[in-house]
Amino acid sequence: MSEPGLPVSVCATLTSSAQSKEDTQRLQDSINHCQPGSAVRLIAGAPGTRFVSGPLIMKSGVTLWLDRDAVLAATTDPRAYDNDGRCGTLDDKGNGCRPFILFKGTQGGGIVGEGVIDGQGGQAMFGHSETWWQLARRAQTESSKQNIPRLIQIDHAHDITFYKVTLHNSPNFHVAMNGVQGATFWDVRIDTPADARNTDGIDPGASQDVTIAHSFIRTGDDNVAIKAGSGGATRYISLIDNHFYWGHGLSIGSETVGGVSDVRVQGLTLDGTTSGLRIKSDASRGGVVSNVRYEHVCLRNNRRPIDFDTRYDAKAQGSEIPVFRDIVLRDVIGASGDLVLRGYDDTHQLGITLDGVRFAPDARWQIEFARIETGPGGVRPALPGKSQGSEEFAGCAGNWVSFPGR
Repeated sequence: MSEPGLPVSVCATLTSSAQSKEDTQRLQDSINHCQPGSAVRLIAGAPGTRFVSGPLIMKSGVTLWLDRDAVLAATTDPRAYDNDGRCGTLDDKGNGCRPFILFKGTQGGGIVGEGVIDGQGGQAMFGHSETWWQLARRAQTESSKQNIPRLIQIDHAHDITFYKVTLHNSPNFHVAMNGVQGATFWDVRIDTPADARNTDGIDPGASQDVTIAHSFIRTGDDNVAIKAGSGGATRYISLIDNHFYWGHGLSIGSETVGGVSDVRVQGLTLDGTTSGLRIKSDASRGGVVSNVRYEHVCLRNNRRPIDFDTRYDAKAQGSEIPVFRDIVLRDVIGASGDLVLRGYDDTHQLGITLDGVRFAPDARWQIEFARIETGPGGVRPALPGKSQGSEEFAGCAGNWVSFPGR
């Protein structure tokens, strides 16, 4: 596909100011009054000024355009996101907050420009002593669920475009999609600390025709997580020429009950992710994952460069058995770490082809219930029970880039 462009029509131009009050109303009014096919353009004012807003709802066909140096910051006040009095608290439910930006049932539009959307996840919540991230970490230690807003939610929308924008410090997931038909993320930067819990980068769920290209992602959870829960299948997902840094890697799952298929990954580097290429599910939420192709992938500094596991939660029970099949790795090169290929049982084996898969000699295969075919490019280190050649190991060269600024 071709690179998106910036809007040609602008319906409103807003400048950030040093006003103490929030900009929610003027931003939402501008979006509401904008004609489909046009953009609301945000321009930086004096140095250090920013737009501060509560939750915004996007309109069909309307684009939010952030100029270079323009910053749109999400308010830290939990009351602004509140659904039922629970946002900013812990309980046994979660999901008590509205997202910062919502696309719901929209057609067209998106978010573009070289500016920044700052979720302020590391700032203390208004009226509280904790940050959003500290609340999420406390939920983990207290075995409860956090009520924290996602940065951007896209629900049952069509043909949404994100282009050049930076998403920074989300309190929770940066972009979560449900029932989306057509979305493009091109030259997007997602940048959040490695210890910020549950800050996934981009999560397509029950969605089709999603492209993530030429983007740079480092987060405190999955860099990308392709999911398919009870809402339906996820398919026709393309990741082209992307760079991932810290985070949990490129994941499919853990919800796969709706089925995930037709995933293409080409030209990806994973530098410092805990897992690299990952497919994860279990008997409580498993389904069929099929027709997945990884080509020209470089990995380094990963604990589990390949991590395909049908027993993601070893204690999970249920009848939704995961089946991973028709998976191909071609020209996938890494260093050390665990290489996990774990099917569920003899009846539900993992089916995979390895062709030009090369890791350091001390990388360790962990294989259970897997049906493996090899291509002419070979596999190194050799699979258990296979002979090892004398070819000297050479890792990826020339593909690494530092996380870029604007």
